[in-house]
Amino acid sequence: MQSTIRKLAVLCMAAAALAAAAGAQAFQPPWPRDIEVEIVADDGDAFPLYSAGASSRSTTYRAYVEAKRGARYGVRVHNRSNRRVGLVIAVDGRNILSGDKSYLRPSERMYVLDPHEEATYSGWRTGRDRINRFYFTDVDDSYAEAWGDRTAMGVIAVAVFPEREPIVVHRHRERAGAMPAAPAESLGRSAEPGTGFGEEEHSPSSRVKFRPESRPRARIFLKYEWRETLCRKGIARCDHEHRRHNRFWDEPDTHYVPYPPDRREHRHRW
Repeated sequence: MQSTIRKLAVLCMAAAALAAAAGAQAFQPPWPRDIEVEIVADDGDAFPLYSAGASSRSTTYRAYVEAKRGARYGVRVHNRSNRRVGLVIAVDGRNILSGDKSYLRPSERMYVLDPHEEATYSGWRTGRDRINRFYFTDVDDSYAEAWGDRTAMGVIAVAVFPEREPIVVHRHRERAGAMPAAPAESLGRSAEPGTGFGEEEHSPSSRVKFRPESRPRARIFLKYEWRETLCRKGIARCDHEHRRHNRFWDEPDTHYVPYPPDRREHRHRW
């Protein structure tokens, strides 16, 4: 399997950014034309999305995403614009590059996408050449809960910053996380999902120069929920999802063999 080299951007405010090199949804999300965001499984298929209604802000977009217990996932972003963009990505309220509490600000560490480039961000970056994978789990097993932070649990946020004129910053410190990997098998059945700190994976990167604009082009919030929660809240239409009937298992054995319909008049009397 061919590995991809990530590009590490340096921000004017001494925040580092990285760029990773890299389609079925329940509805067409109202993203801006030049940005597309999906939550994808390892096979590339997108997790279903559902409408969260229109936002009061023209640059803010919201949707629900269906989470599947124990499933690894990535945040796939397609930059359809003619400009480089910086992406501040936060999962459960924590910046996926630094692990710090995120406020989606341009001073935070961010990934960078070239014009018309697509990339998938699949884990917490713990070093220049490694990440620890995202996976859907229960709140108690989540990375954010390990820091005692439930302030933005169950939300994947992407803030998109177009590039200004780049400047050079000569000093940069790469910060690595120190959290141990949590096993994906330890899944409970809590009502609210979170994102775990999964297995380590090779993920090379390199530095590039990048200076973001002060305001985001767009902010995209994806609230992920278990299927049963989406059904209960009426977000997903689940009334047609009945348990499949097994004719060899589910029929109670309470009667004898009937006569064929055309031979009922010949029944024996005992």
